[in-house]
Amino acid sequence: MTYIVTVDISIPTGTPEMDPLQRAGAVALLEDGFDSVEGIAGPEGLEVDVLDSIVAVYPGGALLKVCVDASALEFAEGAVRAVVGELLERSELLVDWSVDRCEVELHPEGARESLAAADGPDVPPADPEVRKARHNERPKVGEDGEEYDAEAKAAEVRARMLALATELRSFPPSMFGALGEDGTELEDADYDSAVSPVDAALAAGALVYSTDILVDELFEDVQALAEDDTTVAECKGHLWHLEDLPERYALQYGTLFARRFLVTVIAMTTRCTNGSFQQLGCVAEELALKLLLNAATVSLDTFGLLDDGVKAALDTFAENVYEDMDFEWLYDDSMDGIDESPVGEALRIAPMSIGSWFTPFNEGRFVHPYAADESGDAER
Repeated sequence: MTYIVTVDISIPTGTPEMDPLQRAGAVALLEDGFDSVEGIAGPEGLEVDVLDSIVAVYPGGALLKVCVDASALEFAEGAVRAVVGELLERSELLVDWSVDRCEVELHPEGARESLAAADGPDVPPADPEVRKARHNERPKVGEDGEEYDAEAKAAEVRARMLALATELRSFPPSMFGALGEDGTELEDADYDSAVSPVDAALAAGALVYSTDILVDELFEDVQALAEDDTTVAECKGHLWHLEDLPERYALQYGTLFARRFLVTVIAMTTRCTNGSFQQLGCVAEELALKLLLNAATVSLDTFGLLDDGVKAALDTFAENVYEDMDFEWLYDDSMDGIDESPVGEALRIAPMSIGSWFTPFNEGRFVHPYAADESGDAER
């Protein structure tokens, strides 16, 4: 069975944060290490195959997503922890780094449904599209009223999201249009559009909650393209999110593009949670945030938590983070090429063709070294 193992590793406590050159070096060391590994000897001599890996480095450490084929979840986690530890020990520059987390992140409801339905009358349908539709349906109470308590699950998810809100360290409640944390008004607040601190916290927590879902599902999209060596336009398998990018470039969304986009999502969400986010760095990050906002909306709506106040908080957050909405023209074929037209020049519209998606808007913007354009081409 294929598992996606999430690994958090960090630099030694008290060590200065890495500069861009050091981060690029760390990426190279980790990627070269994984490239040299094809299989891992798991417990009891069982072989665990490494199928793919994604490395995203930030100033204080790195986030790894390792896709492995193993006979059990525990074997996958143990084998990946062992190989990451060996990679760190093997490098003089990384030997003092520590592994803070190594686990397969299962979404509780999906895991419970899968176990309950295995070989039973409720076994999930084979058709991926039907499974996707079922996945996006709002949870329902079981016929006996006890098998699944929708209200209890909604309350559980709500509490989880509120607890996660503090992890979105780059954005205070005011970015979501909230009043002061103590209930007092913010200066220059628009009282008609201001939302409550609880709504702001729920929106913030939903973004963090949905980050893991988005990254895991994008990882599956990368795997789907890689297995068939195809593009989004030609892929006959199931895709979660890549098909939601502007359709006009679907023939150019190959495996390399998908990996670069996934790293961009990881880098952007890492900056959002570690407090270093300042501005969106490129068109790809604008599109990545759009997917994250969509995922958060789906997560909230799935559990009946998307009321007007939370929706207003997400809308206000988008207005505050996006400098403009020019990237939306990528979804409108009638606006194709506007960035290269006299009108585009007059309006100072940034280049929006796919060849510039991973190019920083200016020298002060961050784009992950793995994803950054080297030659301006859509595919390196």
